[in-house]
Amino acid sequence: MQTKSPPVAAEEHLGLAHLCANRFRGRGIEYEELYSAGCYGLVKAANAYDPSRGVCFSTYAVPVIVGEIRRLFRDGGSVHIGRRLKTLSVQAARIGDRLRQEHGREPSVHEIALEMGLTDAETAEALCAASPTVSLTAVTEDGEMQTDIPVPSPETALQEHLALEQALALLAPQDRTLIHLRYAKQMTQSQTAAQLGMTQVQVSRREKKILTFLRTELQR
Repeated sequence: MQTKSPPVAAEEHLGLAHLCANRFRGRGIEYEELYSAGCYGLVKAANAYDPSRGVCFSTYAVPVIVGEIRRLFRDGGSVHIGRRLKTLSVQAARIGDRLRQEHGREPSVHEIALEMGLTDAETAEALCAASPTVSLTAVTEDGEMQTDIPVPSPETALQEHLALEQALALLAPQDRTLIHLRYAKQMTQSQTAAQLGMTQVQVSRREKKILTFLRTELQR
């Protein structure tokens, strides 16, 4: 009997939401809204992903994430959220504020999930829905409003790929290996930590620093 693969932990792939949202900066919608829509797409992708099809999670997830961000532009900057999710988002925000005050640090998704009695994926979705929305659309250089965003040309996609390759080449060997294991091999932070002789917390912190560095380089 074939063993069912464990579900993908959306909170371990938040870097994908950041990277996708960063591609749409400066097009009329605040970054927080872009990231929120990206997180919503990430959770959808995690819930629907089927590893038996032989496709890496990032390969499957990125089009879903980008699709949700583009939907944000088509809807004029509004994300449609159900009543139950709205209730959970308020609860998650309150618990997050309380834990932040109690511990003096940003609580993890897992800590909030334990308080709410939900899975990490459900809690991540609730936290994403908690961000306020803005009704903005993209504006052209002539001041005209657009209802959709321009589709990047193949040349733009190639330039972005080359820029990413150049940025990755600037990383230390261990950092490049970490990114390769996380996003090419689709390993969890715990699996990556075991491969590199690190703890999961160390991988999480290092990954955030690396992604921040890559975003800065790609914005140059």
